[in-house]
Amino acid sequence: MADLVDIRTRLFASLLSDVMDGLGYMDQAMPPSIRPLDDASVMVGRARTALFMDVYEVKEGENPYENEIALIDSLQPGDIPVFSCGKTGRIAPWGELLSTASSVRGAAGALMDGLVRDIRAIRAMGFPVFHGGIGPLDSKGRGKIMAVDVPIECAGVKVSPGDLIFGDADGVVVVPRAIEAAVLAAAYEKLKGEKSTLADLQAGISLGAVFAKYGIL
Repeated sequence: MADLVDIRTRLFASLLSDVMDGLGYMDQAMPPSIRPLDDASVMVGRARTALFMDVYEVKEGENPYENEIALIDSLQPGDIPVFSCGKTGRIAPWGELLSTASSVRGAAGALMDGLVRDIRAIRAMGFPVFHGGIGPLDSKGRGKIMAVDVPIECAGVKVSPGDLIFGDADGVVVVPRAIEAAVLAAAYEKLKGEKSTLADLQAGISLGAVFAKYGIL
């Protein structure tokens, strides 16, 4: 089992992205439109996925938040709810209340390609949220979760339940479970080389010579 605390402390998004590039997985980083509410945030955990669909009404007697509530109430320490909201930009499914409920359950953060709201309150509580924009629009009558813990696409990147999610100021990467062990082993090894590269550069050795020695740039 991966040590999420160690991963959060020692690794970073660009390193994991480079390693997956080297393994032939070139599409694991989310686009630059997905940003943290706070650039100081580092988010590492396991995906709990949710698939939204657009709606344009709330039927009488319907609880439009039913699946959303069930997902949040089932979160375990280290989980990250990942919302696939589509491309319409019609909903802000995440706010202060979901952040609070998730935080007290030990969730590691939240990720969505939709909007987020209540941002001052979320920033004040220090809960990591990575989002596709900021807006006030409630999901009620605009979007509804149709399935949870299923494979989804979030901001164009495939995410399956249990995938390792890593987010920091450089962006978000998704490490599929099937390659996680290989990616982490390679990342820790590359980290050693990057530290040696940095030390040599700080000592005044030329970039060309350092690259020839370590093959890292």
